[in-house]
Amino acid sequence: MSTPILEVNDLKKHFPIHGGFFGGRTGYVYAVDGVSFSIAKGETLSLVGESGCGKSTVGKAILRLFPITAGQVSLDGKRIDDMPAGTLRPMRRRMQVVFQDPFSSLNPRMRVRDILAEPIRNFGLAKDSADLEKRVGDLMDRVRLPRDAVGRWPHEFSGGQRQRICIARALAADPDLIICDEAVSALDVSVKAQIVNLLQDLQKELGLAMLFISHDLAIVEHMTHRVAVMYLGKIVEVAPKRQLFAAPKHPYTEALLSAVPVPEPGAQRERIILTGDVPSPINPPKGCRFHTRCPYAFDRCSKEEPSLRPTEEGHFAACHLHDRPAAENPLAGARGAAVIAHH
Repeated sequence: MSTPILEVNDLKKHFPIHGGFFGGRTGYVYAVDGVSFSIAKGETLSLVGESGCGKSTVGKAILRLFPITAGQVSLDGKRIDDMPAGTLRPMRRRMQVVFQDPFSSLNPRMRVRDILAEPIRNFGLAKDSADLEKRVGDLMDRVRLPRDAVGRWPHEFSGGQRQRICIARALAADPDLIICDEAVSALDVSVKAQIVNLLQDLQKELGLAMLFISHDLAIVEHMTHRVAVMYLGKIVEVAPKRQLFAAPKHPYTEALLSAVPVPEPGAQRERIILTGDVPSPINPPKGCRFHTRCPYAFDRCSKEEPSLRPTEEGHFAACHLHDRPAAENPLAGARGAAVIAHH
């Protein structure tokens, strides 16, 4: 079996809280608290969950935009979480990011030509100025923007065009992995579809691996290979796309999928309404973190934290329900297919 391009093992990021008269540490925000997954070359893994679950923090921690609290991050078999800055620099070329807001992530004082040329110069990828110009032109072609637009400023483009420039900038370093942090959530529906199709085409053409961070399950269903579901700093379910959408094995995933609109007139869906608020990541619940909102919770859930374990081939879930007899497990059998009636 080939080495995954990205391997994350028990990743933790705890942000200290300072307060009081002397500004001392009063606690921690447990933003990411033991996350593990891997991404194969050419694969897309989508990381989904509601706002505040820690999915964007995972992406930034992988990119070393801040130090991690614990755990390991490996890129193509080489551990990078504790790598010195000088050694890490050439590895950074291999992992790039597309942020949520294309306007704030582009320097307004730089023309598009300079924005795209910057990573090429930084990593010494061009032989000379002619090669640099050719690379910039090729990048514009790849993201389907006119070559003569390289002389414009970011404010002269629409939101969708700016995101295409951000994608081109990520491709400029010739990466193996791209982290898309809510890359389409700021765009309108028609432009969103164009950007998703562009990302899929580029992945097939270049063999890119992608970590696609999103809360839009309809987009995730369209473009991913596998899905990891996060809740309050932990991954609660990981599965191939078709398995997860057809038969979720965690109550939180089941509730998320029940909220996805059905694109068919007259189609009915059994909506699951979760009660209560999301607990604070400063003081997460004991046991299973979802038990305070879970419609199927029982005594064990509040006392013992479930581990992420296989329920079937390639499908992992962190839920005590799967230790019970099938007759007492509401997620056993084909319940998921009934919830997602149009699959």
